[in-house]
Amino acid sequence: MIQFFAPDIVKTLTLPESDSGHCIRVLRMKEGDNIEVIDGTGLRYICRIVSAHQKHTAVEIIETIESPLSWKQEIIVAVAPTKHIDRMEWMVEKLTEIGVNRIIPILCSHSERKEIKIERLEKIAIAAMKQSLKSVLPEISPMTPVMNVINGFADSDRFIAYCDRSIPRKSLVKEYRPNTSSIIMIGPEGDFAPNEIKTALDAGWTPVSLGDNRLRTETAAITACDTFHIIDQLNR
Repeated sequence: MIQFFAPDIVKTLTLPESDSGHCIRVLRMKEGDNIEVIDGTGLRYICRIVSAHQKHTAVEIIETIESPLSWKQEIIVAVAPTKHIDRMEWMVEKLTEIGVNRIIPILCSHSERKEIKIERLEKIAIAAMKQSLKSVLPEISPMTPVMNVINGFADSDRFIAYCDRSIPRKSLVKEYRPNTSSIIMIGPEGDFAPNEIKTALDAGWTPVSLGDNRLRTETAAITACDTFHIIDQLNR
């Protein structure tokens, strides 16, 4: 199954240029063919091509299908961007495939990267959404100071994962409550600063470990997100 992404499909009845090119030039689809289009909000449209054009393929919608996420709660990963952007991009791709509602890049005292290009990460998330046959695009927030994240999200279970063994941690596997809206915060390669950890714990965040191995930032984020889903599946 191939999905095309058109956020304004209902209004424009036209595929964006990139999807039009893939549809007509690569897949060689033509007038009268049916295609599936998603808008990133959880709706899937069965469309018929009425004008096959490599830059602006026009369609008519023949059926609208609700296609929500397979989980009900909100899953948020707040993570310090990696020094090498390709690892950050890979992480966004895999988090989208596994299933996440929101990714928040956080700026920490030990952050190795202080700027990111949201547009590039959004393109990667769109491709991963289409490839994994989802129809809801995760939100990617702009770079956010870690203290802003620490002081928010009171309606979710809040976890902070860090490497400092001198500050007691609990197992995420044991602390996560299945099917409960949750946010996990992952620090940079140099870990969170001690004052950041203290502030988070004072604010009510639960300190957690992701296991016995020391993980890279992007691996930790993916492991945490997958842990949520695995526990949810075991408790359905």
